[in-house]
Amino acid sequence: MAPLLFSTIEVTAQAFYRTSLSYAIVNLKPIVPGHVLVIPTRPVQRIADLEDNELVSLIRSVRRVGNVVQRVYGADALTIACQDGPAAGQSVPHVHFHILPRKAQGDRFSEDKDAIYPELETGEASLMSELHEHNEAQKPAGQQQQHKHQPFKVDADEDRKPRSMEEMVKEAAWLKGFFTELESKELQDQVD
Repeated sequence: MAPLLFSTIEVTAQAFYRTSLSYAIVNLKPIVPGHVLVIPTRPVQRIADLEDNELVSLIRSVRRVGNVVQRVYGADALTIACQDGPAAGQSVPHVHFHILPRKAQGDRFSEDKDAIYPELETGEASLMSELHEHNEAQKPAGQQQQHKHQPFKVDADEDRKPRSMEEMVKEAAWLKGFFTELESKELQDQVD
């Protein structure tokens, strides 16, 4: 299979769900446990740039991934968000949907449900630089590019430390198992 790119950053190891036109990855700096991204395979910046079949695949993937994430993280609901263009807060020039499992009680946004939106926007601001730096750090010393600029930092990002590649790969493998389990059950239901 071809490697998966989120804009120009390879994210194959973080992927846990994949169709021919879309995929889902775990998040480097999740806002809440289970915060994942669903992304079209072809790197386009805006929803309007997607072909109809890509858009259908993307939305179906958002629904399927959202259903699984809500169930496995014991959530009561989901926040599904897409910042469609730089003026909307999009900093990674590749369409993507955030899926965040939400709980009626007991998550850090229980008191103010809408407080998650400013955090999404500030988190977007440094995501691309941090993904690049994270991927470069995983490469052997001779293969690393010299990265001269510092990522934009905001206070809200300081509370959310980037996870290690090992942590993300482990979560992706765990989540992938739920899709395999569901696919087996769906096939069995079709046979019965």
